[in-house]
Amino acid sequence: MNPFPLPEDLPPPIDDGAASHLQGRRFPQLLLDATDGSRIDLATIPGWSVIYIYPMTGRPGVPLPKGWLGIPGAPGCTSQSCSFRDHHSELKALNARVFGLSAQDTEQQKEARERLHLPFELLSDSRHRLKELLDLPSFNVDGLELYKRLTLVIEDGFIQKVFYPVFPPDLNVVEVITWLKHRAPPGVAGHAPGVTPA
Repeated sequence: MNPFPLPEDLPPPIDDGAASHLQGRRFPQLLLDATDGSRIDLATIPGWSVIYIYPMTGRPGVPLPKGWLGIPGAPGCTSQSCSFRDHHSELKALNARVFGLSAQDTEQQKEARERLHLPFELLSDSRHRLKELLDLPSFNVDGLELYKRLTLVIEDGFIQKVFYPVFPPDLNVVEVITWLKHRAPPGVAGHAPGVTPA
């Protein structure tokens, strides 16, 4: 169950162009702490990987940052995670691995993964290394620097598709599955890393 249902009047985010430079880029080699205690380098994973990047998951009994519901694109992290959980088998059938990623520390992510019964790992970038290496869009609230919501589809270390802005967050997984189903098969003529059609 989703303990954080989304209000119907959420302000939608606008496309500010902050992710327009990402498609076609090689994902940087970087070890990120995962909720199972391992360290994962997304750049070295063969095949398809889906990385949904989110600001932060709320926790029962812990107040959200001040004005959270009024920040376009901020609410909905739990709903997005639950939707990727519920469609995980479809993504596996498409040979795509799934990861969630945020600037929260691993202990906070472990709590969310266990509570929401997520069948995939959450990755922590609490030092904002990907902001430095990929110039990922972020925002500040209550003294926290958090990533704006976006989803990357990576193939053999190259960013092949960028979903940004993501709204509503709980339907993002449907967009990802639809794109994967209509992608050019790996290895076909004219298909090289970094040039998959949008």
